[in-house]
Amino acid sequence: MGKLRNLVLGLVALVMAGSLAACDDGRSGAESAARQLASALEALDVGQLAVEGTDAAAANEELKAVLGGLDAKPSVQSGDVKLDGDTATFPLNYSWNIGSTTWDYSLDATLRKSGDKWAVQWSPRLLVPDLGDGETLSVKTVPAQRGQILGAGDAPIVEDRPVFRVGIDKTKVPAEQADASARAMAALLGLDVEEYAKQVAASGPQAFVEGIVLRAYTAEITEARIKAIPGGVSILDSMALAPTRTFARALLGSVGQASAEQIEKSNGALRAGDATGTGGLQQKYDSLLRGKDGVEVVATAKPASEGAESQTKVLFSTAAEAGTTLKTTLDIELQQLAEQTLAGVEPASAIVAIKPSTGAVLAAASGPGSNGYNTAMLGQYAPGSTFKIVDSLAMFRNGATPDSKVECPSTLTVDGRTFKNAEGYPESSLGSLALRDAFAHSCNTAFINARTTVSQDQLESAALALGVAVEAPKLGADAFLGSVPAEAEGTEHAASMIGQGKVLFSPLSAAVMAASVANGAPVSPQLVLNADAASTQTQNPDAGTAPAEGGTASPSSAAATVPASPASTTPITKEEAAGLADMMRAVVTSGHAGFLAEVPGAPVGAKTGTAEFGNENPPKTHAWIVATHGDLAVAVFVEDGGLGATTSGPLLKKFLTAAG
Repeated sequence: MGKLRNLVLGLVALVMAGSLAACDDGRSGAESAARQLASALEALDVGQLAVEGTDAAAANEELKAVLGGLDAKPSVQSGDVKLDGDTATFPLNYSWNIGSTTWDYSLDATLRKSGDKWAVQWSPRLLVPDLGDGETLSVKTVPAQRGQILGAGDAPIVEDRPVFRVGIDKTKVPAEQADASARAMAALLGLDVEEYAKQVAASGPQAFVEGIVLRAYTAEITEARIKAIPGGVSILDSMALAPTRTFARALLGSVGQASAEQIEKSNGALRAGDATGTGGLQQKYDSLLRGKDGVEVVATAKPASEGAESQTKVLFSTAAEAGTTLKTTLDIELQQLAEQTLAGVEPASAIVAIKPSTGAVLAAASGPGSNGYNTAMLGQYAPGSTFKIVDSLAMFRNGATPDSKVECPSTLTVDGRTFKNAEGYPESSLGSLALRDAFAHSCNTAFINARTTVSQDQLESAALALGVAVEAPKLGADAFLGSVPAEAEGTEHAASMIGQGKVLFSPLSAAVMAASVANGAPVSPQLVLNADAASTQTQNPDAGTAPAEGGTASPSSAAATVPASPASTTPITKEEAAGLADMMRAVVTSGHAGFLAEVPGAPVGAKTGTAEFGNENPPKTHAWIVATHGDLAVAVFVEDGGLGATTSGPLLKKFLTAAG
């Protein structure tokens, strides 16, 4: 009985096996082979596949030759398999990430069964649609037109201007002579010879290796000298540039090829050869200005004969999207005038001009001694006696008027430290005098005496009331907006009364203070008019920030650390501003800025400042002056410049007179 049962079970198994064989038409094997092909194409390696039409190694070499120039790997999925005897067909669905866009397409693939194996019918047309024999692919970037930077009245500041790109074209020099040409070109252009020679050597045989970009030829770098070097070329192109090489450079920044560090920090947004902003507004708003490059996937055929040009065709493309224009309040003429005024000043220096009625920053110039640093907006310096504007407002709020009597001794000792007036202070203005006169002649001791009635927190409150050390939400640029400590005692509080101690201003914040007096209300500076357009853009965090006095910039935004004006702060009133304007006018009519009386047009009000720094004896001093002139407020600063009246004053007079 047991033997019979086993025989029956064996017959059943044979019948079932025969049924499965009959039902299995090869689909599972074909589907497995299809998935293997898709996986191999994703890896760009078909060397282990069974192929027909060629051998696997040759197919693999062909794949790498065709697709290697894309510098990417695709996502490939196999679709539904259709069987027809020993033939299986199915779609291959490709998806490539090319730059910031996606290239999707589908191709039909064929498998043939030989014995119990399915083999791929190989052809390079399995890789890309419309691919011709011997063609290889590469990606070409279609640069987006960079957004302009406009000034007041939408006058173009940064726009495309003609330039010459000078370098070595390796197609025009024999390979054995390329090194000598590179070295000769580097010497002509003033480049590092070894570094440029390495760049030329590392570039492909079809490359143009840029050495420098010129606005115009110079006496040393001429077109004839460039062409005299084998392979030397000068290509006419355009680049987003300001009117001159130095125009507002510290504020605007510049545009050039992305460095390796910038590429690494961009999270894939930048690639070698891309143009990007460096410093200033160009860097802060780079993602807005840069736009979005287009791309082209180009198929290139082998030349028909030696010396013939290669034929190309575009298989895929996306259009470039131009960058957004950045609108600013800069007045081109005033900015140029400010830079011309500072042209001969050797130390770091700055001129900032603001329109009090609107807060528009009309000029923010940093002199040549700033060595490219944005002293105008990021510098941090003790403001010296210009801070007496803040003192005076605090004194007004305690009941004083410009006519109130104050005491101005020649010296004053606070907790063992002796304070005195500036060198050359007139003896006729010592003793008991009106606050207006003490302000006009800048009596240090009179204002230090006021420390007994003006607390440190009242000083801070008065500064905030004048727009100093307050957030500037409309500025749209990195800036140091001032710092006035809320707490200080003894000699530190006394020093604060004359703009020393821990009180710090930038030329921008000094101009804001003067503008608030002229406006009769706090002024919030504005530079970038459409900063909101960049609110969804990724702004560069390394655009530069304010340094401590005499130091270097920290890596985070100085503006981000400035508090909003507390709700409890009372803004300056028109009546208070009128009192301050009265005293600022007295600086010109009876004080030591009488030279400003010659400025034509509206009456000028001013306040000079001389701020000590360092440990030398006698100490070095920074030179300041702020002024109002109609609907214009100006701050002039010279680092280590001596006295405000004798150094910054004449610069202010020159600027205001020329401004008209």
